[in-house]
Amino acid sequence: MTFPGHVFREYDIRGVADRELDSPLAQRIGHAFAATLAAELGHAPAIALGRDGRLSSPRIHQAVVAGFLAAGARVTDVGIGPTPLVYFAAHHLDTDGALQITGSHNPGEDNGLKMMRGRASFFGADIQALRARVSSAEVLPPEPGGAVEELDISAAYIEGIRDASRLPPGPHPRVVVDAGNGSAGPLGVRTLRALGLEVDPLFEEIDGRFPNHHPDPTQPENLVHLKERVLSTGALLGLAWDGDGDRLGAIDERGEIVWGDKLMILFSRALLKEHPGAAILGEVKCSETLFDDIRAHGGQALYSKTGHSLIKTRMKKEGALLAGEMSGHLFFGDRFFGYDDAIYAAVRLIEIVSAARVPLSHLLSDVPRTFATPELRVDCPDARKFEVVERVLAHFKKTHQVLDIDGARVSFGDGAWGLCRASNTQPVLVLRFEAKTEARLAAIRAEVEAVVQRASGATGAGA
Repeated sequence: MTFPGHVFREYDIRGVADRELDSPLAQRIGHAFAATLAAELGHAPAIALGRDGRLSSPRIHQAVVAGFLAAGARVTDVGIGPTPLVYFAAHHLDTDGALQITGSHNPGEDNGLKMMRGRASFFGADIQALRARVSSAEVLPPEPGGAVEELDISAAYIEGIRDASRLPPGPHPRVVVDAGNGSAGPLGVRTLRALGLEVDPLFEEIDGRFPNHHPDPTQPENLVHLKERVLSTGALLGLAWDGDGDRLGAIDERGEIVWGDKLMILFSRALLKEHPGAAILGEVKCSETLFDDIRAHGGQALYSKTGHSLIKTRMKKEGALLAGEMSGHLFFGDRFFGYDDAIYAAVRLIEIVSAARVPLSHLLSDVPRTFATPELRVDCPDARKFEVVERVLAHFKKTHQVLDIDGARVSFGDGAWGLCRASNTQPVLVLRFEAKTEARLAAIRAEVEAVVQRASGATGAGA
């Protein structure tokens, strides 16, 4: 079977749905995934299945189910909802595997598949082995015993969040929540209200066209509605979920964006009070102030590659109780399962603000001020982006200290740094910069971007 190989990425499968994830391919993927699990287990697997609200998800869902059944799998379909609902299902139902049909924060015409083996991520070499199985010309006869059960586990999910939360006695801050018409809206709002919180929802309804704004809280333009509502209503906190509910965005009471690395400072401080010396992971896009703050409060500050599957795997290896990305993927091994659930992360943030009885901005007032860019995305073809990063890495290694675990994080001294890495989910390079003054920020950004431009031109890539 022929198909675009780039849809099989580092930690999921993703592409333009109607062009790169047609129904025959989706069925082959479903069959290959279930057959892979069956070969490892020695029996037909039990698989949890869910999907987001994208317009292409019902078609892909039907095809994946057909593939599962052909492999003899016993499927528990938990319906439409956020990716963390499927992660929860894998733990709650103790399934052999799980699969969520979702395009995450990608444009509406995209879609994809996120997978689990047992309670662990299915990524990297696993996905490439799956790709080889899918591309094989061999067509196996259908296995007997396949079945599908539809099961609503939303009540169990809400109870699980309740059990893992420690909200202090009220009053709690009134929060505005922008669900961006993504798959987390109904369940997320229902969960927060079940915990006794006052929620002002924006774009709660699931709509795969994303008619109001793109559901990616890492882009400031997608937080404009949230900021306006927070300021107009006097809310103390604004929260945003991405398309599949595994990333959290936040706005403080002044309407200022609080990026994921700054949220991590709050979470790590609270955690280290209860677990002195705990290991905490931050990925390479995070502010240096995060790593400094973890150390200052007695924690072990560890740098990690970007990517939810990579971080979850590293968390288990290091025994870390907390991990996070600047993009808002937040992972709690403390009181929770260690996966990224933006609904639960919202609850943890509300816990902190409620207990402090002061606005969110006050809680971060002692963090040294730096000037930093958001994630900057530079178009670069999938076939060339890793080569560009290698050229950038080679250039700066000659003269600078460079962290190379995931792209090139270049240290310019005095806390200033610049990053260039290849996205594992989109045909882009991701850049970010931080410094103590605006002038220094502009200077290091210009220097790195010039090197990126030369490296892109050297490969023929248009940056």
